Amino acid sequence: MKKITVSSVEVSVSMRPDSNDYICLTDMAHYKDKERTNYIIQNWMRLRSTIDFLGLWESINNPQFKSIEFDAFKSEAGTNSFTLTPKQWIERTGAIGLISKAGRYGGTYAHKDIAFEFGTWLSPEFKLYLIKEYQRLKEAESHPLLGEWNVKRILSKVNYTLHTDAIRDFIIPHIGDIDQGIAYADEADLLNLALWGCTAKQWREANPQYAEKNLNIRDMASINELVVLSNMESFNAELIKRQVAKHKRYELLRQLAESQLMHLNAVDAEKKFRAISNGKSLPE
Repeated sequence: MKKITVSSVEVSVSMRPDSNDYICLTDMAHYKDKERTNYIIQNWMRLRSTIDFLGLWESINNPQFKSIEFDAFKSEAGTNSFTLTPKQWIERTGAIGLISKAGRYGGTYAHKDIAFEFGTWLSPEFKLYLIKEYQRLKEAESHPLLGEWNVKRILSKVNYTLHTDAIRDFIIPHIGDIDQGIAYADEADLLNLALWGCTAKQWREANPQYAEKNLNIRDMASINELVVLSNMESFNAELIKRQVAKHKRYELLRQLAESQLMHLNAVDAEKKFRAISNGKSLPE
């Protein structure tokens, strides 16, 4: 079982070896109402268009689908008196596109094709983000380096607390209250300048397509850059504690960034050369 976050909603994904993954509709329904998820799913299943879609999907993917039972549901769908639960649909038609689970990961799960259709009904925007997060999950599953990137990103965030604590304890006490936020931003940009040669603002202005998606320079960093950034954060924290002047810290941080990044990139290049020499394929 994997988790993805879609528009601040945590959604469970049951991964299958054959890529016929199932996504939790119950979690998705939290986007509309966290208390009445069953009611939301049943409202969706009352629609004629939903029954038509579910029936077509089962006809294509399920040889054991009971078409006579489906015809009965289809004739009633859309009327005021029509009600249908996932469990009733599964038991009476032999459907495989929906799964009703109990226990720790309980809820209604649907094949990804059906889950995306449910997402459209919830909100086109929600569906778009669901597809993007699901694709990211699949990419991480097939490319281990993406999982490594996430680990390094978390590590850099953890080390950043060391950085901000040093600012709080050794810089903030010597400035006015109004300048506190500026102090944190300035120190963050000191690292950005030393590693990437630009501030966060300059990067956003140069990359509006990412800024619109609330992605920042660190979200787009390579694995090696995140490793170096993590080291820079802890190093700068120590320099702040020792009251080293800002211009001097910048020079030391820039030297560290250049040296470590050059070394890590050289190691990667050597690994790639050895893999190619041994006839191994590399991830795209």
